[in-house]
Amino acid sequence: MSRPCPPTRLAGRRRSPVWAAGLLATAAVAPALAQQPAQNLPAPNAVVLPGLTLETLPRPTMPPSERGPVVPAQVERWRQEARALEYGEGAERDPVRAAQLYCRASRYGDAEAQYSLAWMLTNARGIERDDAQAAHLFSAAAEQGHPQAQAMAARLGTPLGAPPPCLNPPDGDLLPLAAAPQPARVLVPRPGVRPAPFPPVATLPPPPPPPGAPPQIVRFVQLVAPEYQLEPHVVLAVMAQESNFDPLALSPKNAQGLMQLIPDTARRFNVRNAGDPAQNIRGGMAYLRWLLAFFEGDLTLTLAAYNAGERAVERYRGVPPYAETRLYVRKIIASLNGQRSHPFDARITPPSDMLTLLRGATRRN
Repeated sequence: MSRPCPPTRLAGRRRSPVWAAGLLATAAVAPALAQQPAQNLPAPNAVVLPGLTLETLPRPTMPPSERGPVVPAQVERWRQEARALEYGEGAERDPVRAAQLYCRASRYGDAEAQYSLAWMLTNARGIERDDAQAAHLFSAAAEQGHPQAQAMAARLGTPLGAPPPCLNPPDGDLLPLAAAPQPARVLVPRPGVRPAPFPPVATLPPPPPPPGAPPQIVRFVQLVAPEYQLEPHVVLAVMAQESNFDPLALSPKNAQGLMQLIPDTARRFNVRNAGDPAQNIRGGMAYLRWLLAFFEGDLTLTLAAYNAGERAVERYRGVPPYAETRLYVRKIIASLNGQRSHPFDARITPPSDMLTLLRGATRRN
């Protein structure tokens, strides 16, 4: 999983006497709070500074000096600075600034920052307690394999409502095509195949096969992909990212073969032997075809779902806040020369209800 140039210092603010009193009170109990084991729920006497909630914090913005994508080292620095401010390690303790920086790193998929911010929320560590937001943050970190977050997520249960702002995608990330206004188009599709209902994004021509792709696999994909209404270069790009064309690839989650099919996906698409390269590729193609229909040809959502599952994409209404998934989507879209839509067969499955929500939100805005 991946994460994002010198540490960002947010502007200071004048502190009122009420703030100062609250801060002193918090400092008095900080050692006791810090000693609480990660799996415990908040102490009943946790201190809350008046008037401070995560909802009232300003939305994190990128510093003016930054250009281009945020690199993982930057995200790690945000998290490290947040921890120093949370615990007063080498700096004056400032829980609000700590929460802001944890929030910023959380949006880039940093599981440790998501866990730390959720812990602040459940323990009222200088910000108002909010178990609802914390449940979402614990869940996002847990889904990335964070063990303490998994324990907390199990205790808090299924998150309710929309994800909090600190799990929204960073500005500049690829958004679902349904979230942007779309001009009407008149298209004449091939029989049974409906073009994606989005205007084509300006891209370069389809790329050649990825470097190192075995010729026999390239030929097989070029021959079989049209049976699944798929463009061969898209299948090859996914395969390159999933397994680097290793038919024996096996992930820690038991994803297997060239297209890295997990057992549930293999059964879902009638793959009897995921170790057989031909069956494996066909199973991966069937899943891609289904996802393209489910997300009406939006490649960003389709790729995110192939990596993280369609339910995670629906829950977060876009690319989930997982560092691995964000990097996965960015790499494949770049390898496709920026292609973000793909024709799809609408007969395969009804579209996700999430697309209607996104379009409704776009119209309201």
